[in-house]
Amino acid sequence: MVSTYTTNLRLTKQGDGDNPNSWGQVLNDGVISLADQAIAGFTSISIGSTVSVPLTANDGASDQSRHPFLELTGSIGGTHNSINIVVPNKSKSYCVLNNVTYTTTSNTIILNVTGQTGVTIGRSNYGSSATTFQHVVCDGTSVRSANLLSNNVCIADNLIVGNSLKVEGVVTVSGAATFKNAVSVSGNLTVGGTFSAPSGVNLATSSGAAVCIGGALFVSAGTQFNAPVCVNQTVRQPITTIGWGSQVTMNMATNNQFLVTLGGTTTLAAPTNLTVGQTGHIYFVQNSGGGHTVAYNAAFKFAGGSDPVVTPAGGAVSLLVFSVRATDKVDAVMVNDLK
Repeated sequence: MVSTYTTNLRLTKQGDGDNPNSWGQVLNDGVISLADQAIAGFTSISIGSTVSVPLTANDGASDQSRHPFLELTGSIGGTHNSINIVVPNKSKSYCVLNNVTYTTTSNTIILNVTGQTGVTIGRSNYGSSATTFQHVVCDGTSVRSANLLSNNVCIADNLIVGNSLKVEGVVTVSGAATFKNAVSVSGNLTVGGTFSAPSGVNLATSSGAAVCIGGALFVSAGTQFNAPVCVNQTVRQPITTIGWGSQVTMNMATNNQFLVTLGGTTTLAAPTNLTVGQTGHIYFVQNSGGGHTVAYNAAFKFAGGSDPVVTPAGGAVSLLVFSVRATDKVDAVMVNDLK
């Protein structure tokens, strides 16, 4: 009888009476070595000028598609912007390390079965060697991602996202999360620890879902909330100290609360970077000598049109509270002689 081969891994199955006195070598080469390759084999696949790269699939002999760990090398974007890595239509899981050089981040590499959509192989860092494997599974018909879960995703360590992240369910992050691109959340966002963003964060949801922050929120630039905001801990904002001068200016892009110690007569200039509806205050503290006065830019509007006077005594504290009605109208009230 002629030898046959297993369906998925293509291992040799000796026919009855075949290979007398030589089956040991056939067993070693056609079964044991190939099983080792199928369980722990690592191989590199180079791509380049062809739009489709079929992985070799040999019965009873070494091939590319039997390896569970694949490293993709070469380059993409010269001849084709999208290249397919084609695997046999046999059940098999693959861990793929993408070390291909991209011309642009819009280039795509797809692992698929002929005629099927397959899975786009990601690239976490386009500027240096990849260090992260992507897990995919061929179910015998098509290649499918093994990274997408139908239920909650819980992350106990750092999460680094090199591209857009869309979350339609619940995300629980127990450790730090770093996002290098846009994050879209269509459901509730709950942060149990510190939430830190290097720039503006737009937490806007079309469904009006709530944003709940159980720990600290650190954002170094503007943050926009277009949905209800629930904060389970104290909201704290520092006071920005402005150095005294003949003119004092509040930058409303950096803070809402200010303090200046008067060392002489000064004018409170129109605040910069105003947003209509923004509120805030500024403390005027007389130095030990006291007697210093404050004039006001025309943008400040007071009850009855009369400018208030700060308490003149040495060390006296006056508080100007204001609300921005328009970009050229800042309604304000003075509270004097705070003790």
